[in-house]
Amino acid sequence: MHSRIKRFTFIVIAGFTAAWLAGCSPQIANRGNLPEPEDLDQIKVGQSTKGDVTDILGTPSSIATFDPNVWLYISRQVETLAFFKPEVVKQEVVVISFDTANRVDLVKQYHLEDGKRVEPTDRVTPTAGRELTILQQLFGNLGRFSDQAK
Repeated sequence: MHSRIKRFTFIVIAGFTAAWLAGCSPQIANRGNLPEPEDLDQIKVGQSTKGDVTDILGTPSSIATFDPNVWLYISRQVETLAFFKPEVVKQEVVVISFDTANRVDLVKQYHLEDGKRVEPTDRVTPTAGRELTILQQLFGNLGRFSDQAK
């Protein structure tokens, strides 16, 4: 009887440990549309048109903001571990540029290593006026009311 209790306790502890370890495994999310290499080989510079590219690769993930003749096919793999900040593990971007006749002008691939980190600045834009405390904001208008509303 005593060995059954030990065995049951061991199984319960092993089950909780396995569940706890499974909860700490990373979550991997794949996003985007990355064309297969054999599909990219079908795109010929100077010959393929926008229609050909759409037929072969599908619609792009994005179109460049300032030039509608630049199409981007973006794929990203993000890994999230427990409560930590998600981390981009893998990223690939295929850029296809078209000339004025809507023929492929450029096909280029970029990877995560090709990107540059952009760190936002923490400067504050100065504004006119003065800064008020919360109490000044709450009680600042007391006594400023006039009888002109009659």
